[in-house]
Amino acid sequence: MTDVVVVRGEAELLERTAHLFELATEISCAARDLHTWAMAHPSAPARERSVLGLTVRKVYLPGVLFDPKLAEHLRQIAANGARIRITEREINETIILDRRIAIVAGDHVGGVRGYTVISSPDLVQGIQSLFEAAWHGATDLESYRARFTEPAAREILEQLASGCKDETAARTLGVGLRTYRRRVAELMELLGASSRFQAGARAREAGLL
Repeated sequence: MTDVVVVRGEAELLERTAHLFELATEISCAARDLHTWAMAHPSAPARERSVLGLTVRKVYLPGVLFDPKLAEHLRQIAANGARIRITEREINETIILDRRIAIVAGDHVGGVRGYTVISSPDLVQGIQSLFEAAWHGATDLESYRARFTEPAAREILEQLASGCKDETAARTLGVGLRTYRRRVAELMELLGASSRFQAGARAREAGLL
C-alpha cells in the first residue's frame, strides 16, 4: 500500500481496508458521532471479537449522549468490551489500526466524504500521539454520565425539564438564585443546549432523568 492514499466515500474505503479491520487486534477511534465510521461498527458482536484479543478504544464528543439511539449503542459496545471516553475538546476524526495504519476523515465534497489512509510509520506515530493526548484528556463514559446524574445535577435537570422558573427552582432546591443559575449554565454548556427547556429535553432523551 502507498504511504498515503486518498479515497472517496466509505464504500471505497471499506474496499481498501476491510481486510485490515478483520485482522486488527487494536482499534483506536476518535469521532464526533457514530456516523462518521459506520464501517468501524462490525456486525459481529464486539464480545465475540474480544475473545480473539481485540482491543477497542473510542473517543466521542458529548453530543453522542443526547441521541437515544446513539446512547444505547454506546452502552451496548461498552458492555461488549469497548473502552469509551467523552471529550469536550475538538478532535480529529481518526481510526488507527494496530498503531500502523491511520485513517483520517476529510471534508464532504459533492455529498461524498473523503478519507486519507496513511501507512507511513512516522505519520502514523504522530497521529497516534494526537489520539493518546485526546484519550488521556477525555473522561470515561460512565464517569461523564455521572456528572449529570449526581443528586444536585439531577434535581436541576428535573427543574429544567419541568419548565420551572429560576426563582422557583432555586427556592425548591434550597440554593441561592446566583448559584442555581451558574450551575444551570454549566449543565447547559455540557449538554450543548441553547435554552433551559432544551437542556431538560436533551437530558430526558439521553436517559439522564
